[in-house]
Amino acid sequence: MLDCYPKRNQLPAAPGVGYKPVHFSEIIKSDSPVEWLEIHAENYMGDGGRPLAQIRTLSERYKISIHGVALSIGGEDPLDTEHLSRLKKLLEWIKPSSFSEHLAWSTHGLEYINDLLPLPYTNTTLDRIVGHINQVQETLGYQMLLENPSTYLAFEESDWAETEFLAEIGRRSGCGLLLDLNNVFVSATNMGFLCDDYLDDFPLDYVGEIHLAGYEEDQDDHGQTLLIDSHKCPVADTVWRLLDKTLEKTGPKPVLVEWDNDVPAWSVLAAEARRAAHALSVVTV
Repeated sequence: MLDCYPKRNQLPAAPGVGYKPVHFSEIIKSDSPVEWLEIHAENYMGDGGRPLAQIRTLSERYKISIHGVALSIGGEDPLDTEHLSRLKKLLEWIKPSSFSEHLAWSTHGLEYINDLLPLPYTNTTLDRIVGHINQVQETLGYQMLLENPSTYLAFEESDWAETEFLAEIGRRSGCGLLLDLNNVFVSATNMGFLCDDYLDDFPLDYVGEIHLAGYEEDQDDHGQTLLIDSHKCPVADTVWRLLDKTLEKTGPKPVLVEWDNDVPAWSVLAAEARRAAHALSVVTV
């Protein structure tokens, strides 16, 4: 199955950051601590202009990863072929080193919901997701990395543990996995399981990329701690520790720092990237 998608993940086992146009001048001028940049596909689906010109310039110096947020891989409806066509055009133009999406849904009929919503882990859902991933990979000619979600509720009808569900998706579709460690910590806190148990069960052989981000702490209606995957603050020490434990098992991997809201000065984001570089530098596997 994997041989059907020759354009597989080619990111270096090095730190990357989510690119924001406000940082363009500093990234170009400075000795950056990153070797690759991630962009959200839906922000670059126009036919030209400054955004695409900047990405073209950056692609001459850095590897580029394209991260989709709107394919609705888990949606009940067929994939939006027009959206998929625009995505293919973008990938053909940029020739990224990696493409990824989310284990989530965000569409209902003609409506698009600006959120990544959870799914029940059932055989029906599994069949639908595998079919959608196969369609994406065949259309794009890229192996897709699928990201584990942050969760705030559970479905009674789920038949699979999340880690087993992701492993089966990878086995049946040939996709890789994007392991978001902030999502693991958020979900573990909200749902009452242990991060170590989750990572022990996670199919690490499928992992092509690791994500880090910041979370915010809130309370639910019962006064219990509720973590929100906000991407608007530094990576927490608890998540950095998860990175160290994970890299001990996997060896060096591409590691991305995400910061999508309340975007800080480049120096702040660069410091996070340097911390990721240090974590990678001490890996002995």
